[in-house]
Amino acid sequence: MGAWDTGAFDNDDAADFAGDLNDAAPADRPDLIREALEAAADNEDYLEAPEANAAIAAAAIVASQQPDGPEVDSAYGPDFLIDGGSIDLPDEFVELALRAIARILSDESEWRDLWDEAESLDEAITALEPIRAALNR
Repeated sequence: MGAWDTGAFDNDDAADFAGDLNDAAPADRPDLIREALEAAADNEDYLEAPEANAAIAAAAIVASQQPDGPEVDSAYGPDFLIDGGSIDLPDEFVELALRAIARILSDESEWRDLWDEAESLDEAITALEPIRAALNR
């Protein structure tokens, strides 16, 4: 995984996902976010890191749209959000994002295995806390 930090957009997969959102028509962005979340939440096999990273980025976007949610302020996040924009997402995305995060943190997750091998799993999990907290309100 090409990661330079533990933030939601601090890896190649999440930055690519943000780029895909930037390139998509605004009306298509919710579907891309749903697909990224479902790829992790509904995975019953070993969850690969690219899917996990995109789902974390998608969950960060959902969290950013909640009242008092954490802003997307990474230079690698979607430009339309960094510039102060928003995205209208269905309410069910909150539960879907929480399920995706739970799946990413579970066993059989390459994201978890890679951070554990790097001896930074606790730090990576801590970076997810503001996202989970905003989704749990």
